[in-house]
Amino acid sequence: MSTGSTGTGATSSGRTPAALRVAVVGGGPGGLYAAALLARQGHAVDVWEKNAPDDTFGFGVVLSDETLGGIEAADAVVYAALSAEFVRWDDIDIVHRGRLLTSGGHGFAALGRRRLLEILHERCAGLGVRLRFRTRAPGPEALAASYDLVVAADGVHSPTREAGAAHYGPTLTGGRCRYIWLAADFPFESFRFEIAETEHGVVQLHAYPYSADSSTVIVEMREEVWHRAGFDLCDEAESAARCAKIFGEALRGRPLRGNGSAWTQFRTVVNAHWSHGNTVLIGDAAHTAHFSIGSGTKLAVEDALALARAVETEPDVPAALAAYEAARRPAVASTQRAAAASMRWFEELAGYVDQPARQFAFNLLTRSLRVTHGNLRLRDPRFTGAVERDFGCPQAPDGAPEDAGTPPMFTPFTLRGLTLRNRVVVSPMDMYSASGGASASAAEASGDGVPGDFHLVHLGARALGGAALVMTEMVCVSAEGRITPGCTGLYTAGQAAAWARIADFVHTSAPGTALGVQLGHSGRKGSTRVMWEGMDAPLPEGNWPLMAASALPYRPGVSAVPRAMGAADLAAVRSDFAAAAVRAATSGFDLLELHCAHGYLLSGFLSPLTNHRTDAYGGPLENRLRFPLEVFDAVRAVWPADRPMTVRLSATDWAPGGTSPEEAVAIAGAFAAHGADAIDVSTGQVVAEETPEYGRAYQTPYADRIRNALNVPVIAVGAISSWDDVNSLLLAGRADLCALGRPHLYDPHWTLHAAADQSYAGPAAPWPVPYLAGSRKPPTGRG
Repeated sequence: MSTGSTGTGATSSGRTPAALRVAVVGGGPGGLYAAALLARQGHAVDVWEKNAPDDTFGFGVVLSDETLGGIEAADAVVYAALSAEFVRWDDIDIVHRGRLLTSGGHGFAALGRRRLLEILHERCAGLGVRLRFRTRAPGPEALAASYDLVVAADGVHSPTREAGAAHYGPTLTGGRCRYIWLAADFPFESFRFEIAETEHGVVQLHAYPYSADSSTVIVEMREEVWHRAGFDLCDEAESAARCAKIFGEALRGRPLRGNGSAWTQFRTVVNAHWSHGNTVLIGDAAHTAHFSIGSGTKLAVEDALALARAVETEPDVPAALAAYEAARRPAVASTQRAAAASMRWFEELAGYVDQPARQFAFNLLTRSLRVTHGNLRLRDPRFTGAVERDFGCPQAPDGAPEDAGTPPMFTPFTLRGLTLRNRVVVSPMDMYSASGGASASAAEASGDGVPGDFHLVHLGARALGGAALVMTEMVCVSAEGRITPGCTGLYTAGQAAAWARIADFVHTSAPGTALGVQLGHSGRKGSTRVMWEGMDAPLPEGNWPLMAASALPYRPGVSAVPRAMGAADLAAVRSDFAAAAVRAATSGFDLLELHCAHGYLLSGFLSPLTNHRTDAYGGPLENRLRFPLEVFDAVRAVWPADRPMTVRLSATDWAPGGTSPEEAVAIAGAFAAHGADAIDVSTGQVVAEETPEYGRAYQTPYADRIRNALNVPVIAVGAISSWDDVNSLLLAGRADLCALGRPHLYDPHWTLHAAADQSYAGPAAPWPVPYLAGSRKPPTGRG
């Protein structure tokens, strides 16, 4: 390997011999293990650690079987030493309002952090690593000039990262809780989560054994609870004593002790780049993940494994560092997403404590989506079966296999006078294919908004595919309310007749399937090209005037500037929505959804980023809600009383100064108070400068929060792609219905195939009679 650097190991030709000079900054587990692995490869390694050899913070370390497998393959000596020390267990105990629930089959291994360091010290010394304790490392520039490779394992407060912040691009985000690491001098029998509802608020305990006579105990609570309880005024000893009192029953009256322990706010560290020149970040210096999903030690050790592998296999240091980051970044990003979901769950814990005990336990276990209904059923079928029974899943008959019962997604759900046979919704998806709208030229588009054969086939196919509720795209209430010339409408009798044809097909050919219409007005996001010709790009010609809550263009300098709506505009739009609702009822729709999301007209009134009005319709949230609620009331007044009505909201704008989580709950509550039967919870698309946090099921925490804060039915949407996710979200009480868009574009029969995959053949997912021959997956080869 060549260094690609100017360190002391370089020859006059710029190439290096196989052995590199390596500096490791930080003598924690990640830095020590990286040192040992690189020394095994024949490199000369120096480690700097500012603390003494036996100084350590925290107590136990949990490692996964995956991490242990990597250690075993890379260094059998370390693996053998660790294996001799591990405490192993399978159960997770959850205590909810005095009731203990246990879920098994999880598999954990832990040991004391001090013992882990001793093992790594011994291994490093045996491999010739120079360990410098109580010694601060030279500055990053000096190390980079003197060594071929510099490994910065200097923790969450990394001086190396801070010195090179302009290049690494760190982002540090604080959580909403305070926590403290403590220890108990006895072993818990399992991983234990316990909730204490105190006079100051909810306090949670995370505890696990790490030796035959000790356990790690983490106590966590929201920042405001911490202040109210006066922990901000407590020293280490008093904090430990008060925590021991709160969880006296779990501790069986025994004390807790600290080790330089202090109340801390968790900080999530993300870096745009993990290396600079010949210096590389590993462990907490590069990234952090909340302790509730796993240890930072686990991530640091996995970083060390990947870095050593890259150094061994790549031709030079730059290539090795690039390979290391390419290999680790996807796995770390996945872990950080899961950790963020877990952290948020515990931050919102107070919203879950009223759940039934088993549902609460299932919710806790599946909080990050890394554990799902499917794999929890494999780990502990008895526990999962009990949760399913509580949920109302019909059980398998006596003598049938345990997994032959009805999956949660195939239980019915009732909204007002409509009973849906399962919990799957085909999400509204704009097709931009109404008559005259598919042409590339706006001038050629008639823009008559009539759904045609495309919509009949598109919606009809998904209705035949098994979903309980199939939603139309946003159907516009006026010609001026269209997004594009290809958008459908319900502002003419001809459009209503075309929709009636589609509704008749769905009800006749897919009996039991409900058809829902989503009514909306584009507001400032109108008069644009169809999506595949330029997302949100204005029409080159044939534009129509726009109106919105305020005269703010969607994309400044690109989009047209709308006029701020006056009294006449407000009255006309209210009338347009009501008239469209009457046509929708006549057309035969079973459910109506009011589109108040994604920056369209009604959404524009709700967000403080798009509503700058100074009249009765602007300013405080109560005023911003006024016009959307007026429209809702006008529609509800003409929509048949037995048919449900839902509202789609953007629960966050993904932009500073936008709708807050608390406001999202208040908005949902206001619509529920006015008669909304469910809230369809989406996010974003309100302002062009948004920065969404994309990921699997990334919008569902917002639905979860609204549901559990208000006890109102919610529809969850947003990158829900598997039936396992659907079952998990429903069983955990995070959603009542799940809406899926792209999966239904990929597979119109997604729901029927989900039933087949789960060996379900009941009334909640009937195959159309002409399709019965295809109800079994075709063989792909010889058995």
